[in-house]
Amino acid sequence: MSASPFSRQGPKEAGFRWPAEWEPHAATLLSWPHNRETWPGRLAAVERAFCEIVAALAPHEEVHINVKNDAMQERVRARLEEHDGSLETSVRFLEIETDDAWVRDHGPIGVVKSEAAGVHDRALVDFSFNAWGGKYPPWQHDDAVPRRVSEREGLPRFEADWILEGGSIDGNGAGCVLTTESCLLNPNRNKKENGDPVSKQEVEAKLEQTLACDHVLWLGDGVSGDDTDGHVDDVARFVATNRIVAARESNEADSNHKPLEENWGRLQGFRNERGQAFELIELPMPPAIVVDGQRCPASYANFYIANNVLLVPIFDVPSDTRALEILADCLPGRDVVGIPSRDLVIGLGTVHCLTQQLPR
Repeated sequence: MSASPFSRQGPKEAGFRWPAEWEPHAATLLSWPHNRETWPGRLAAVERAFCEIVAALAPHEEVHINVKNDAMQERVRARLEEHDGSLETSVRFLEIETDDAWVRDHGPIGVVKSEAAGVHDRALVDFSFNAWGGKYPPWQHDDAVPRRVSEREGLPRFEADWILEGGSIDGNGAGCVLTTESCLLNPNRNKKENGDPVSKQEVEAKLEQTLACDHVLWLGDGVSGDDTDGHVDDVARFVATNRIVAARESNEADSNHKPLEENWGRLQGFRNERGQAFELIELPMPPAIVVDGQRCPASYANFYIANNVLLVPIFDVPSDTRALEILADCLPGRDVVGIPSRDLVIGLGTVHCLTQQLPR
């Protein structure tokens, strides 16, 4: 199906909303890694980490993997077979070519409409993608992924008329969204006809029209080393409708200390749509990871919530244990699986950046 069923309506107008990540999934979408420029000399290790992600998800939900062609599909099958011969039963391959693996940002965003007896209609929102402000050409295959997923999954598609990456927003399923000024107000994404940056009010109106998010909570900057201009999924995340977990850096000499403290102060002042303060939970930051002189955006906030399981990036450092404990307490009843991410983060993202949920 194409955009045509909803061509005259936006998602909110048609009765859809953006569900929270912890709401039931039909599947997790991945784009298999293949770009050697993203992970120079590390692609084999990155594929092993992807196998860990599939293995963690497979007992709980299907995994749909974008691959370029039959040859790539066979290579991925072989990698999964080497890791665990039973994984393939939970995997569905989609013949969709990509430029890179960051499906959180180039993939569609799923929306739902509640009907009688708890049944959900599902659809996809197709935002434009320009590789984080034109940083990494080419990106035409990535920009086409939402349309291709719509066709392969048989789901209707809303075509949004502006640029937005999934990692730049985080929602509670009830109309609240967290984001950052450094990303969503950056003119390298969206700007007015005269070249001026879009305003907060204009962004908020777009989020309401496309995702039924009518209460936007604006943080400032993202973490050091993040080439996305400050995606919120390395900074602060909803773990319940009124509960937010946020990264803090205790080392005052670290470049992340000041911006994360400034964001923490903003979080303390935020109120939900009912005027209530949010419950805030501190999440540590791992020590700085620097590769070839480049600071990598390592953050435990880049976790992924799936059906009955929580995937958390870990970096083989002592703070891993505390981060896993905190997140397990935040999301009780889920298996907590640490995904080795020292190789993943060299590509400047980890677990959340590399996954995208398809709602049930």
